[in-house]
Amino acid sequence: MDIDGILSIAIEQGASDIHLVTGEPPVVRVDTGLVRLNHPILEAKELGDFIATMLNGNQQATLHEHQDVDLSWATATSRYRVNVHLQRGVPAIAMRIPPLESLNLPPSIGPLAELPRGLVLVTGDTGSGKSTTLASLLQQINMTKSRHIITLEDPVEYTFDSECCLVEQRELGRDMPSFASGLKHALRQDPDIILVGEMRDLETTSLAISAAETGHLVLSTLHTVNASQTVERIVDMYPANQQSQVRSMLANTLKAVISQTLLPKIGGGMVPAVEILLCDPAIRNIIRESRTFEIPNVIETNSRKGMVTRDASIASLVFNGFVERDIAIANSSDPQRLQMTLAA
Repeated sequence: MDIDGILSIAIEQGASDIHLVTGEPPVVRVDTGLVRLNHPILEAKELGDFIATMLNGNQQATLHEHQDVDLSWATATSRYRVNVHLQRGVPAIAMRIPPLESLNLPPSIGPLAELPRGLVLVTGDTGSGKSTTLASLLQQINMTKSRHIITLEDPVEYTFDSECCLVEQRELGRDMPSFASGLKHALRQDPDIILVGEMRDLETTSLAISAAETGHLVLSTLHTVNASQTVERIVDMYPANQQSQVRSMLANTLKAVISQTLLPKIGGGMVPAVEILLCDPAIRNIIRESRTFEIPNVIETNSRKGMVTRDASIASLVFNGFVERDIAIANSSDPQRLQMTLAA
């Protein structure tokens, strides 16, 4: 069986990830558990053949030099995130399958696609659905606006056909050497909207904020768990003598922070619990004056504007029959308070 055959079986079983390890049959993650497929044990030569099929010359060289390489693998219907690495000196492959079902995102996320400029951040742990949320926003823009969209990704996970928009997708390592380089050059390519896969260093972050300041809509991700931590993480990237200025710039450009995590769904699958910060004058003052500890309270008291706390989102998932009560409480920021809310 070839790699696409294994993918087909994994998708039929509702898997989110595939692990191909020498000496084991293919292993897939279904919901939160690992399942071994009914397939012979994988030999090193078989995995080597898979890798030779998937990697181009540059990627082969990267694997040889670093014993690890990230890439994407496209089939006729989708594109998959892939990591090829060594374990115990023999090859292994990890693949992420993009979810096809709706993420059941809160309605206040949709209007962000109407923003003409500014910075929108989607945050969360690895595997929390950040790329899917961004893809849904981009596709909404692509279907309704006449814009030039440039994406900078590592790797490209969702491919877009240009509908109303002109969409260009650039992949790290193949089309650009770094996010910072890709972003610097993207600003000279007449974009309206730029997606940056991750603001992972100071140069990329600085360029993203500058792009948002100069009239572009910039979408990106960070590995932070809530809006307060997101603001602080960005500010802390800068030297101390620049942090006051950065707070002012961020207060002017930041439009929204969507922080999400995926919870096991009743009946199978996953569903997101989402905190949503929408930047209004009060939030801008809080960012400017370094009072980020006040952000959770502002989110909680502004639900009418579309802001959502993590625990309010979790409670909604329970009330709507998506998530079990014990799962909700285990993932709550304030379990005791959530218990009282669910008992009311």
